[in-house]
Order: sequence, then C-alpha cells, then structure tokens
Amino acid sequence: MSGTASRILLPETAGLDGPALARGLLDWFAGVRRDLPWRRTYDPYHVLVSEIMLQQTQMDRAVAYFERWIARFPDLRSLALASEDEVLRLWEGLGYYNRARSLLAAARELVRTHGGAVPEDDAALRALPGIGPYTAGAVLSVAFNRPEPAVDANVERVLARLTNLELPLSNARAKEFLRTTARALIPQGRARDFNQALMELGALVCLPRNPRCTECPWAESCVARGLGLAGERPVAKPSREILRVNMASGLLLRRGRVFIQKRKPGDVWPGLWEFPGGVLEAGETPEQALVREFGEETDLAVRPLAPVTVVRYSYTRYRVTLHAFYCAADDAAAEPVLREAVDGRFVRPGELADFAFPAGHRRVIAFVLQDPRLKKYLADL
Repeated sequence: MSGTASRILLPETAGLDGPALARGLLDWFAGVRRDLPWRRTYDPYHVLVSEIMLQQTQMDRAVAYFERWIARFPDLRSLALASEDEVLRLWEGLGYYNRARSLLAAARELVRTHGGAVPEDDAALRALPGIGPYTAGAVLSVAFNRPEPAVDANVERVLARLTNLELPLSNARAKEFLRTTARALIPQGRARDFNQALMELGALVCLPRNPRCTECPWAESCVARGLGLAGERPVAKPSREILRVNMASGLLLRRGRVFIQKRKPGDVWPGLWEFPGGVLEAGETPEQALVREFGEETDLAVRPLAPVTVVRYSYTRYRVTLHAFYCAADDAAAEPVLREAVDGRFVRPGELADFAFPAGHRRVIAFVLQDPRLKKYLADL
C-alpha cells in the first residue's frame, strides 16, 4: 500500500439510515425487478449456476446459456456425470472457461460429499472450486435468504458512491469496508430481495459511466452525488496496457476432413479444440508463421492453399488478429505428431459443431461452413 493510500480514511457510515435505505431500495426493486429464470424457483443449484455464469457475463447474454444448461443438466447429479468436453461445448461463447471446469468439479464434489445438494454453509461453499466470497454470499442470500453480503462489481460501485469511498476498489481495506457496509444494510429477513435489488441498482441505474442519479432511490443519501463526485467514484485503478497480437492458423484438409487438436491442461484455453497455429514472429508473414507453427506443433510440412478469412477478437487485455488459411500437407500420407496437444483427429466439417473451440476459431468455422470453396478443396485433397 502506498503512503498516500495508507493516509486515506475510510468513510463514516454511522450517518447512514440503514432501514430507510433498505425500504427505498426494496420499493424501487418491486417496480423494476427483471423476470429471470433462476428467480422463479430460487433452486440453490439454479442460483449457483447463474452466479458462476454472471461472474464475467452480461445478464441478458447469460439467460440463454442458463436455460440451455439447465435443460441439459437439470441438477448436480446430471452435471457430475458429464464429460469435460460436453461441458465446455455447452459453455462455448461465454469465455473464461475455467468457470465451466470449476462448476463441473464442484458438482462432482457435491455429489460425493453432500448428496448432490448445494450446502447452506459458507465454509463448505468456499471450499468448492471456483467459489469465492461473492459467489458464496450470493448463493447463501439468494437461494437460502441468509443475511450474507454479495458484493460484486455493481454493488461495489453503488456503495463506493453512496459513501464516497476514496480508495480504489482493488484495495484490501476498501474491499473489507464494502463487505462490512453491505452486511450492515441487509434488513432482517429480506437478504434475498435486498442483495438482488442492490445488484440490480448497479446494473440498471448506478452505471459505470453516466449514472442515472435522477432514477436512483438512494440519490438523496448518496454522498458522492451530493459532492458532485458521482462520476469520479469509484476511484479509477491504473489502466492495463492493451497487447495486440497477430496469429495464423491453418485448416489442414485431407480426404474430405479437417484436422483439429485439443489444447493441453495449463495452456491458454485448456481442453478446447483448435486449428494448429500460433503467434507471428518478428518479420514473418502469416503464411510463414503458419508453416513454422505446423512444423513445431505436428511435425508436418504444410503449404498454404488460400486465405480463409481474418477475424478479430479480444480476451482479457489482448486484441487478437487471426489469419486463417486452408492448407495441405506436402506428404499426404504423413500423420500429425502431437507436440502441443493432448488429442488430435481429422473430422468432417459438419462435425465441428460437436467440439468446443475458442471464440476466434468458432468464427472461422462459421465462415468456412458457408464458403463455397471448401467443397472443391475437400474433393481435390
């Protein structure tokens, strides 16, 4: 902690009228409450799945994934019996795939140790893979109506403005202050509705940019708004450098099929399938990088046949430009040697939908399946 940060005092919360704030928020929530599938039953498993999906995903986008997930895995036991490949395929497009792996591991652990039920216990929940303080608090409060705080990014922003918190949200003192404040505001017997209302307030009104203060039930109590500082809270953290990456990948065609390989555990996108390729080195063209990467990853000498498409996508702080090519092996009988993968196979184009791919490769597949050139190349090789 810097010397400056250590001198910043935490806000005083004694002046907050907790019961009045809770009443105002709950009255507001009653009028704007969104109809979400996990709110119809508050089944603990449904709440757990929704909260893990929502860790890195916008609400509107998560709903469709949630409904497909529950249709396929209606309970923890059905999920525990699934293969990782099936779980990743169903999760494809949500990103941050470790969430799906953690959910699968948690299901297997809960079937083994808790009879296939979500426990109503903070320590037991936080012992599960992928479950931290926020998710545990959300499950306990939303599924079981327990008076536990559920402090996600939306709640952090609301409370930072309400109290005019002058520390960055990444600061350990700030995090503990916000959890303590959130817990103190929960009205007796209303944890489920209060925590959802608080998250809804951050999602719909107390926006990161241009907060809709005139629509906020807490506007008159908001210290940052009263000081004209709502737009400056929470305190911004230093921005991370954006890294731009150029990559090349190849669709190796042979006898009506295309080669795919499965990434190793511990790699980027572990367990997902891909077309071999990698990052362009200094001075390389995409075609040169494709030939080099195929040699390094499969021991195959390949030649590019034609560009497929160029896709651009982002993950974390990376901005990726992916150049995809159709290619063929110089020796049509040579088999790939898996140097950077745990599995590899030739599949028909129509079978690609059965495998989980990173978002960039899935966009390449969508283009390929509509490309009239593909049929000709497959017939020739």
